[in-house]
Amino acid sequence: MRINYNMSAMIAKAALDRNSNALAGATKKLSTGYKINSAKDDAAGYAISRKINAQIRGLESAAQTANDGVSIVEIADGALSEVHEMLQRLNELAVKGATGSLTDSDRSALQAEMEQLTDEIDRIGGQTEYNGQPLFDGTYDLRGYTDTYGVTVTDYSDAVPAGTYTITISGIGSGSPTATLDAVDATAGSGDFINNAKLSVEGNEVTITDSRGKDIVVEYDESKLNGQTSVTVDLDITGIGDLNVQIGANEGQSLGMRIPTVTLKSLGVDGMDFTTMDGCKSAMDAIQEGIDNISKIRSRLGAYQNRLESTVSTIDVSTENMTSAYSRIVDVNMASEMTKYYNYQVLVQAGTSVLAQANSQPEQVLQLLQ
Repeated sequence: MRINYNMSAMIAKAALDRNSNALAGATKKLSTGYKINSAKDDAAGYAISRKINAQIRGLESAAQTANDGVSIVEIADGALSEVHEMLQRLNELAVKGATGSLTDSDRSALQAEMEQLTDEIDRIGGQTEYNGQPLFDGTYDLRGYTDTYGVTVTDYSDAVPAGTYTITISGIGSGSPTATLDAVDATAGSGDFINNAKLSVEGNEVTITDSRGKDIVVEYDESKLNGQTSVTVDLDITGIGDLNVQIGANEGQSLGMRIPTVTLKSLGVDGMDFTTMDGCKSAMDAIQEGIDNISKIRSRLGAYQNRLESTVSTIDVSTENMTSAYSRIVDVNMASEMTKYYNYQVLVQAGTSVLAQANSQPEQVLQLLQ
């Protein structure tokens, strides 16, 4: 019999410590509801769960930003619906003024209403905002630049490849100007846009159109060209500038929404005159062009809204599935853990009793010393 080292007590203590730690772990899991409370519980599972959790929270934020995008589209479309109605009213006025049964006094009344309507269209274009940001001032339209003062890129199709295009405008001031497309850099993809492209000049606008309808519109101001009758211009088509809405949890998962400038000039309804019959007749074509332009913008906005709403639905499904996967990794099975808890609890109680018995063994030595 030994009194310096009680091996029975040491064995019992080690077993009691293990069971006590296991009981503490089970208690923590049951109280938190998580199977993984720290990295030591499951190192690989912890790393995977953190990554999935980041994805879930990113998707939740993406759903919010996508819904913000829907709000932007709704505000823009609501404003343009009013512009649509005013253009329709302008068309009615132009049709009325184009008949010979009206007097000049009657047409003066039409002119007064026309001026109020066009002022309101300009106001809507300049003051429609979301979160303090103007929507129709061109801030969220694709941008293009030129290297020549007096020549500007006013519009181009979404699908036009970004790059530098070189055109020459000849016969400026002659009444019948012409234009040619001279070159395009490699980044723009000559085979994609330049093959079979046609150039047309109407007034002071040059339009480059390819066989699939993609186009670039360039406007020049003769008064700023210092009397030049021919200019060669590099067009820098950037392909950027649209409103990017984050629709995913990762970089690059965004939707670019293009919102063009809305002004009387961009709609083609500036400078109308309803005081004469001829002025009313010519205004009808301009107003129809404006209605067509607004219809195109609203059609595009409607497509954006449909896509964003579909995106939100997709994100909701993805979030649900990711959350389910996350739960399978980190959530504890309460029934299974309760079984373990009761098992550890019994083992701790038994270990405590056995340790007490083991600690009393050295006392038996006293009987030998009597």
